Parts: sequence; structure tokens; C-alpha cells
Amino acid sequence: MPDWNIPSNAPDELGLIQVYWGDGKGKTTAALGTIIRAAGHGYRVHMLQFLKTVEEGPYRPGEYTVLDSIPNVSRESVGAEGWHRPEQNNEKFRKAAMEGITRVKDLFEGAKQADLEDILSRTGDPENGVHLLVLDELLYAVERDLIEEGEVRNILENKPDQLEIIITGGHKRPDWITDIADLISHVEKEKHPSEAGYQARRGSEY
Repeated sequence: MPDWNIPSNAPDELGLIQVYWGDGKGKTTAALGTIIRAAGHGYRVHMLQFLKTVEEGPYRPGEYTVLDSIPNVSRESVGAEGWHRPEQNNEKFRKAAMEGITRVKDLFEGAKQADLEDILSRTGDPENGVHLLVLDELLYAVERDLIEEGEVRNILENKPDQLEIIITGGHKRPDWITDIADLISHVEKEKHPSEAGYQARRGSEY
């Protein structure tokens, strides 16, 4: 069994904004890899997912089981059940996306009130402060006009200094964020099984 009582030094090198976008597979996967890496150093991590909420049934993402087993990692989703499709730009999804933005503001405020140079409670409410916050699929919500670019940019420009942010999603280059992001990875598709008729595969795509 893993020893989750991992000693953590103050994460004085955290505090940047990472962005993963593009039409290729691997954006959320890259974020998950960083979550595991940060958690392995004892840092407090939270993932907030936009647009997808599948907690039960055969399409429940496999990563949920793993993340839920790590004491210093927490997660939550905003949005309607399932995965948002572009043709569903309706008020229900827009409202859910804005609820996510409100939640981001609350998490930022909690991080500002906390001492992020210290070891945070591994199992405490993320509103009490986290070292790494992943905003999964946020760029899709912006790209599909569920959230205004300017509002997201304004929030990010006022994030707590030592809070590391990872933002994923989107097929269009997010020019509105490139000047304030510290890391940008373009995940470009060269070939995908869906082009050969494969559906999303359990254990690979979810």
C-alpha cells in the first residue's frame, strides 16, 4: 500500500498558469499526470471539471476511482449530466458553466486566505486552500460561448500568486490567454481511432 504521509516542502516554485489545448487526445491526460506528480510531493490538489458530469454508469471516467483514492486530491464537476456537445449551447449549460466560474472565484479566495507556503490539510475542503487547481475543459466552455473570454481572463489575472493553475480544452488557439499563460502546449491530432470508426474506448478515452 502506498504511504500517503508524504512530507512536503513549501511549494515556493509553484504559481504559474499552464494551458493545454488542441484537437488531439491528451489534454486532460496531461493534467492528470501533473495531478499525480504534485500529489506525490504531498501538495494539495483540486480538479474542477466543466461540461462533463458522469458519476455513475459505464461511462464514468476511470480516473475518478484513482483520484478518489488519493487523500490530498479532490475533484468536482459542474454542468449537466454527460458531456456537452456544441449544438447544446442552451441556457442550462450556460448556467452550469457560470456556476463553475463562481466556484473558481471561491477557490481563489480560499487560496488567498490560506498560507500556500505551508503544508495544507490533505483532506480539508478545497476552499481552505490548494496548491494546484486544474480547470478541466474550461477552454471548451469559452470556445462554445458558455463563458465570456474577458471574465475568465480577469479572474486569472487576479489569481493567488502561489497557486498553480492548469487549464485544458478547446480546439481553437486561445489567443486571449497566451500572454498571461506561462506554459502552453498545443496537442495536435495527426491520427485518431475515431477516424476509423472507433467509439470512445473504456480505459483509453474515459
